[in-house]
Amino acid sequence: MKDSSKSIMQSQKLILKRKGLSDTKLLLLITVSLFVILYILSAILFADRNFAKYSVFFNLFNNKAYLLMLALGLTIVMISGSIDISVGGVTGLVSMVIATMLVDSTVSAVWSIPVALAIGIVFGIVQGYLIAYMDIQPFIVTLSGMFFARGMISVINPRSVPITDEMFMCWSSARVYIPFLYNVRRHGTHDVAYLTPAAIVAIIVMIVIIIMCKKTKFGRSLYAIGGNPQSALLMGVNVKRTKFLAHVLCGLLAGIGGLLYTLFAPSGNPGNGYGYEIDAISSSVIGGVMLSGGVGLPIGTFFGVLINALIERVVPLLGIVDASWPRIITSAFLFAFIVLQSVFARGTGRRLTRSRIT
Repeated sequence: MKDSSKSIMQSQKLILKRKGLSDTKLLLLITVSLFVILYILSAILFADRNFAKYSVFFNLFNNKAYLLMLALGLTIVMISGSIDISVGGVTGLVSMVIATMLVDSTVSAVWSIPVALAIGIVFGIVQGYLIAYMDIQPFIVTLSGMFFARGMISVINPRSVPITDEMFMCWSSARVYIPFLYNVRRHGTHDVAYLTPAAIVAIIVMIVIIIMCKKTKFGRSLYAIGGNPQSALLMGVNVKRTKFLAHVLCGLLAGIGGLLYTLFAPSGNPGNGYGYEIDAISSSVIGGVMLSGGVGLPIGTFFGVLINALIERVVPLLGIVDASWPRIITSAFLFAFIVLQSVFARGTGRRLTRSRIT
């Protein structure tokens, strides 16, 4: 009996592993190919505007470092089969708290870092507990979290609060130049590519998340419970704890994202972070993360963010001045990838049925 049970668990684990590998690699390939095609077409169409310059490419990421943090948080919870739509509200709350805090010149900008992390972690702990241990639907819990964050922004300050703190503005305007990546301007000077501190932090965090998903027990547990919670439980995975930690990590990344957004746009505003949860979800899904859970890679999310940034950059160059069009186009890509995921899910279901029969 024990041998039979062990054999069943091993076969389930193998099925989940094969599913993740095949679907993940193919979705990642589609995402990377889409970004390369879009970027090459943009470079050709807007060659007269020097779109192919190194600095333009790096600015795609510099301007969206905060979105990568939010999207990575969504990637973690979506791989586990959950969702978090409060990340945009948390971003706005963090930016308003930092801006209001730095109005008092006696408070050091250094305190903005632990404050941002603490806000994100508190949201992650509360929402994660309600979802994982109270079995409340994640959409309802995180929707409530989003409204709470939005309400708190207006309570703290209903008006825009510019940041003038010298240290914080120094962080915001800092540049790390890459001397071997440059283009020569017409008058002979060099246009050198650079990374902002926010982009550097985002890259470091992304590398840590990639290693965590691939090399740690927690990362493997995320894929297991996202693929099949019952099978994961039979394999000895603590499903509730894993879901709880996934939401705590998402909250932490949302806190970091709020700090990076404030570095990008140094002010507190009631509208900050509005709709960013949709941008984060779309970047993750376009990056190959399946809404049904169990499939996705952080590196795919990175390319999803780049596609989002590329669309936002290209649309104005086409002469479309309405700010809503980049989000409309991104939504169209999101719809296409959701349909694609549905095709993958049906194919996976047929493969699993054949595996059980044989």
